[in-house]
Amino acid sequence: MAKVKYYYDSETLSYRKIQLRKRDKLKYTGVFLLASSFIGGLIVFIMYQFVESPKQKVLKRELENMKLHYELIDKKMSQAKEVLEGIQKRDNNIYRVYFEANPIPEEQRKAGFGGVNRYKSLDGFDNSEMIKGATKNLDILSKQLYIQSKSLDEIIDLAMDKEKLLASIPAVQPISKEDLTRMASGYGWRQDPFTKARKMHKGMDFTSPRGTPVYATGNGKVIRADGRSTGYGKHIRIDHGFGYITLYGHLSKYNVKRGAKVKRGDLIGYVGSTGRSKAPHLHYEVRYNKRAINPVNFYYGDLSPDEFKEMLKMASQEGQSYD
Repeated sequence: MAKVKYYYDSETLSYRKIQLRKRDKLKYTGVFLLASSFIGGLIVFIMYQFVESPKQKVLKRELENMKLHYELIDKKMSQAKEVLEGIQKRDNNIYRVYFEANPIPEEQRKAGFGGVNRYKSLDGFDNSEMIKGATKNLDILSKQLYIQSKSLDEIIDLAMDKEKLLASIPAVQPISKEDLTRMASGYGWRQDPFTKARKMHKGMDFTSPRGTPVYATGNGKVIRADGRSTGYGKHIRIDHGFGYITLYGHLSKYNVKRGAKVKRGDLIGYVGSTGRSKAPHLHYEVRYNKRAINPVNFYYGDLSPDEFKEMLKMASQEGQSYD
């Protein structure tokens, strides 16, 4: 029941009932509603600032989990970066040195992350710096991993080439030690057996009985097996790749034809005395990039240190060659 208010009328000496005009009622109602709205909004604001709703609690918990997740990711990326730096050092200082390849410059490994702000879209958030830092570290790590992956692919190719080179390069004597009578003449200036004049001897002469087996000293392809080269008589030439060619002269007969692929140790022919030859022997040459070089440096595959030392001694003696 609404309260009724009265006022005292001094003229009539009586109490009269207070009656509000409609306009006053509206005014008072508006003031009441406005005050109520203000007080209600103030209460809501205070509750929003100091009292968390269930949804706010969930969001806050998710934000804390996200921060922890970013910290863990950043820690893992730092560990991965340390491992990658170790691989990069081994790549430059071991792998590339062994395969005679140039190291990858440091500026190339870390290029492409300066200048334009590529992370501008991540600005304006409460945790922008944390997100930008993690994103940048991930980008740097990803690029360095890509570069290192390409480098290791190159190392694999170099290793395969190195394996092929080691199998192809001349590394053994063309005549087995059991069949070898002696090393008659080495590389260098020697006396010509026919003119007696000093002449450059571009190979090594191995004396053995006619028909002694002659073996390929490395993997390769037979590019000549004929007697059409002056002085060599029946001879074989093998292209080993990588700039190396070996020549086997004064043969009595062939065991391979032009175009045949051979491996180190394959039987390719037999000792003879065809061409410009004084007696049965094998004239053996090693050529690198079309230039004759001393074959004595290529017998590491089947000579002991003492045998190699004796070979060097015999090869260095000046005497008469057999061709």
